[in-house]
Amino acid sequence: MQNFARNVDVLTQGLKAGISGLMNLASQGSDPASGVFFVNFNQDCTSLAVGTKTGYRLFSLNSVDYLEQIYENDTEDICIVERLFSSSLVAVVSLLSPRKLKVCHFKKGTEICNYSYSNTILAVKLNRARLVVCLEESLYIHNIRDMRVLHTIRDTPPNPTGLCTLSINSDHCYLAYPGSNTIGEVQIFDAINLHAKTMIPAHDSPLAALGFSPSGTKVATASEKGTVIRVFLVHDGTKLFEFRRGVKRCVSISSLVFSMDANFLCCSSNTETVHVFKLEEPKEAPRQVPDENQGWIGYFTKAVSASANYLPSQVTDVFNQGRAFATVHLPFQGLRNVCAITVIQKVLRLLVASADGYLYIYNLDTTEGGDCTLVKQHRLDGKPEQQSESQPTSSGNDHGATAANALPSHSSPKPVSSSAASAGHISSYAGILKGCSPGAMSGTVVESEKFHEMATATESPPKGGFRFDDDSEFPPVTQKTE
Repeated sequence: MQNFARNVDVLTQGLKAGISGLMNLASQGSDPASGVFFVNFNQDCTSLAVGTKTGYRLFSLNSVDYLEQIYENDTEDICIVERLFSSSLVAVVSLLSPRKLKVCHFKKGTEICNYSYSNTILAVKLNRARLVVCLEESLYIHNIRDMRVLHTIRDTPPNPTGLCTLSINSDHCYLAYPGSNTIGEVQIFDAINLHAKTMIPAHDSPLAALGFSPSGTKVATASEKGTVIRVFLVHDGTKLFEFRRGVKRCVSISSLVFSMDANFLCCSSNTETVHVFKLEEPKEAPRQVPDENQGWIGYFTKAVSASANYLPSQVTDVFNQGRAFATVHLPFQGLRNVCAITVIQKVLRLLVASADGYLYIYNLDTTEGGDCTLVKQHRLDGKPEQQSESQPTSSGNDHGATAANALPSHSSPKPVSSSAASAGHISSYAGILKGCSPGAMSGTVVESEKFHEMATATESPPKGGFRFDDDSEFPPVTQKTE
């Protein structure tokens, strides 16, 4: 009995340790005092979701001086929480039930539906058309209107960190994930038409980070070495940009994100430095013939220019790689963090949310670049904020379902409801989609009027599907700015 209890304890601790390193955060280091398991920005960087030991919180990002808490839930340990744009729809995974995904309407405090999977959920990505659930060796693509499983990508290369990304643009609705666990291949999958689009050989080492541009036409990549960042055209895999983060040491890239106008790319790691790269074509310098009066300087310039013709390609690549346009020096290192570049109060800001339980807000000079200035920091752990002198200022358990969800080796893995109650819940939802009246359904566990409380979850209102409080909750369709 003691051995059994010891084994269960070891398994539980191992599971929690694994989950805590699989979010949209770097897997190196955490701050146990903060109690923060997960931090992530929503698709258009208008809000921030924080998963903690005591539930989850949602914050609005419309002010620098004040961090407005939109919602707080204190039910259980939350290791993944993803909000759909500015709507009331959230997807939640807890440490107590790591195989179960709950889709909730947080403003009403209601659960719309839940799905359980054959293995631990490592990541959840969503846009107005699709919701993607990432397991270690498979990906499930759901139709977000009714949560129906449209396609399952099985037998993917082992992906223990749950690395994947989904474009926020429904017109270019692409899913990117590692095509290999030995080299840095990026598999691009068309999540609307449900077929593989292209494979991009991005790096020699396995992938560590991926990020789509807001329009979904570009994808940024970084490998486990973390020294080189590359940007490719999604359509055919053409390399557009190559940036060098550093040469002194290998690092673990935790966040790789474009600005909303796709003019900047931000990269953070387990070091204290965040790099911002400017995505602009290099201007060709006019050719100048060295003047004999320039002496050794002119000779050296001429020699370097000529050397490009016979130096090894690896050396010339280093000469051609772009350097950071701007940098941020964080007050910590070795902690998980995630970044965003967005406009707040008409100024472009760089945001860093960290596992230490703080959100750091920096100004980003779009003309000169250089060192970014810290203008404010906010607590994310729910404790009251204290203005210090140095503070800058600006103007249910799922263990039973685990065995039940074990699938025979010859069958294809499909998510199944974790209980008869949730099965009835999904059935009632399907009935609404078919136009049935609420009174025509029997055996419904959750009241059908919950679904009538939701406003549209896609760009154009569907005839049936998730409904939110009102259509105005949704921002306008993302304009193509690239």
